[in-house]
Amino acid sequence: MKFIDTLKNVWKITELKDRIILTFGLLLVYRFGAQIVLPGIDANQLGGLQDGAAGGILGILNMFTGGAFANASVFALGIMPYISASIVVQLMGIAIPYLQKLQKEGASGQKKITQITRWLTIIICLFQAPGYLASLQPAFGIPSSAFLLGTGATFYISGVIILVTGCIFAMWLGEKITDKGIGNGISLLIMVGIIATLPQSFIQNAASRLDGGGNGGLMMILIELVVWFVIILASVMLVMAVRKIAVQYARRTASGGYEKNVFGSRQFLPLKLNASGVMPIIFAQAIMFVPSLVGKSMGSSSEVGQWMQTQFNDPFGLWYNVVFGLLIIIFTYFYTAITVPTNKMADDLKRSGGFIPGIRPGTETSEYLDKIMSQITLPGSIFLALIAVFPAVIVQLMNVQGGWALFFGGTSLLIMVGVAIDTMQQINSYLLNKHYDGLMKTGKNRKAVA
Repeated sequence: MKFIDTLKNVWKITELKDRIILTFGLLLVYRFGAQIVLPGIDANQLGGLQDGAAGGILGILNMFTGGAFANASVFALGIMPYISASIVVQLMGIAIPYLQKLQKEGASGQKKITQITRWLTIIICLFQAPGYLASLQPAFGIPSSAFLLGTGATFYISGVIILVTGCIFAMWLGEKITDKGIGNGISLLIMVGIIATLPQSFIQNAASRLDGGGNGGLMMILIELVVWFVIILASVMLVMAVRKIAVQYARRTASGGYEKNVFGSRQFLPLKLNASGVMPIIFAQAIMFVPSLVGKSMGSSSEVGQWMQTQFNDPFGLWYNVVFGLLIIIFTYFYTAITVPTNKMADDLKRSGGFIPGIRPGTETSEYLDKIMSQITLPGSIFLALIAVFPAVIVQLMNVQGGWALFFGGTSLLIMVGVAIDTMQQINSYLLNKHYDGLMKTGKNRKAVA
């Protein structure tokens, strides 16, 4: 009942209520757009595209777009070009001094970086949109009769304009949710797209279990749900786990100086077990498209090419997941190294009069933090890799259908868990600021501040 009372308290805070309503409204707009088929294409003849996107690599792409990819929708590219552009800009920030300078300029620099990311998103869309349109007929099996206006220049020009505009509009929706709504808008768009395919995937898997063909029946469905909840709990542990480093702050004396003694305030510096989030999986997922393309370029006459196409087109295959897991571990170390500034953390501690007991401020503190991060990143990266490849394990052990298996780990589950926790934390902060119990903490309700 306390949880229900907390939900009621959410609607008592006008600003929070307005933000939640706006967020739901913009998410509905995005989901509505995912059902609008590109002009000139017969929606009743998209069976080949939908069948091709039901599994494999295309199934993962379709899941991230909430089915828009298989619907030949105006949002078929989804928000992924923006994600790709963000990753590229982050990586370029390591080597390009101009971007490094912008990163240090605070809000004004971040505004310029956002503009660069937007323009790069448009450039990526201009490459992806023609490729998507060109692949509809030969690669995805859509009959020529489905193209009502043909596949000439008019179709391509209008299609590219609409797909690019759709991606830009989705990007705008995400930014508006972040600014005026609740939660991270871009992440919420991806999460909603993933959740949109969940009911259909579960129903299809349940139907195959109950068809009387010896697939386990209701008992196997219950076992799958138990395993699913367990892996969700494991994902929550991975997202929330931190290593607390004790920090001693010097006490300011009457003369205005600092006195480092045991009577100073003692706090903790939290270092996340998985500081890189889902980015290593996204990086690795992007790389996993390469072996299949290389195999296809070798041609069907090459045994190596055939082997690469066979092994790396199946996201539940052995070699795919072995390489996938190793890449995740490598990218976890790489991304953690560029996103966790131990030098800056040590400098900030020194300026604020803080120090780690037994460690000298400055260089020694930076080296100590770097050592701790290296130690906790190894188990964190292995845990992340295990969750990422768990869908393949569940397919082999329990014969789960591919679409439903994708929700047992990998990018999809970690995105859902991470975004849900982040959104709940933001709602929680609103409630606590108004002296209500938070969603993530129980206790006696307090009087609201008007």
